[in-house]
Amino acid sequence: MADQAHRQELAAFLRARRHRIKPADVGIRSSGRRRTPGLRREEVSQLTGVSVTWYTWLEQARNITVSRQVLDSLANGLQLDEVERRHMFALAATPLPASRQTVSPSSSLRRLVNVLSPHPAYLVSPSWDLLAWNDAEAGLIGDPARFPEDERNIIRMMFTDSSLRRLLVNWRVQAASLIGQFRADAGRNVGDPRFDQLSSELCATSEVFRAMWDTHDVGGFGSTRWEFDHPRLGLLTVDYVRMAALDSPEIRLFTCMPADAITAAKLPELVDPDVSRQHVG
Repeated sequence: MADQAHRQELAAFLRARRHRIKPADVGIRSSGRRRTPGLRREEVSQLTGVSVTWYTWLEQARNITVSRQVLDSLANGLQLDEVERRHMFALAATPLPASRQTVSPSSSLRRLVNVLSPHPAYLVSPSWDLLAWNDAEAGLIGDPARFPEDERNIIRMMFTDSSLRRLLVNWRVQAASLIGQFRADAGRNVGDPRFDQLSSELCATSEVFRAMWDTHDVGGFGSTRWEFDHPRLGLLTVDYVRMAALDSPEIRLFTCMPADAITAAKLPELVDPDVSRQHVG
C-alpha cells in the first residue's frame, strides 16, 4: 500500500464514489429516510464481496495491504470508469490487472504514427503485440499485415521471420536486448497470459530464443542504435527512441531518427508506395 498521504487520498476517493451511487442504481431497495448519501458501507460489501470490516479500514486509511482482486471488485461495484479505475489503482500503488489494460490505441496515437513518416514508427502493447505502424516501418521491415493478427508481435517476429534476421546487421545483439526487455515487462505484468503464451511458443520453436530466455537476463530500453542491411537501400543506421502517451501509458511508441546524413537522405524512399508494403525478403 502507498504511504499515509496516498491512503488518505484513497479513503476520500472511495467515500466520494460510494456517496454518488443511488441505491436504486444498483438494484437496492431503500425504505425510510437515509442519513447516508449514496450507498452504505454494508451495501458496498454486498455488491463487491469485500468484507465490511476490510472496506471500513480502507475508508479509514488504515495501513493494510490490498490485493488487485479486491481493488478490481471495488472498481466494478462502485461503477468506476477507466480513468477512475486507474486513479484508484495508482493511489493503492498497485499495477492494473492485465485484463484491464487498454491495448487499443486512440485515433490520435494512430495519426501520430502516420505523420512521423518518413521516420519508421510503430505502437506496441505491454506484451509487444504490434498495434499500428506507418508506411516507413512497412518499407523498412516489410508490411506486418502479411502476418495473421495474432502473429504480429515484435518478439515473435524477431525469432520467426527469417527476412528480419537477414535485415539486422547485429541481429543476435538486438534479439538479446529485446528478450531482456520482454522479460522485464513480463515481471511487471504478472498474470497476463499473453507473456506465457509467447514465451512457451518460442521456447518450443526457437532454440536461440530458448537459450536466451533461460539466462533470465532483464534489461531496459535506453536509446538504441540499430543497423539495417536493407535489400533496396543498403545500409541504414538509425537511433531508436521510445515514448508513451499520458492517456495510454501502457502503449509504447517506437520511432527512429537517422544516425547519419546518408541514412537521412534514404529514409524518404522507404515510403515509396510501390515498395513500402512489400516483404523485404
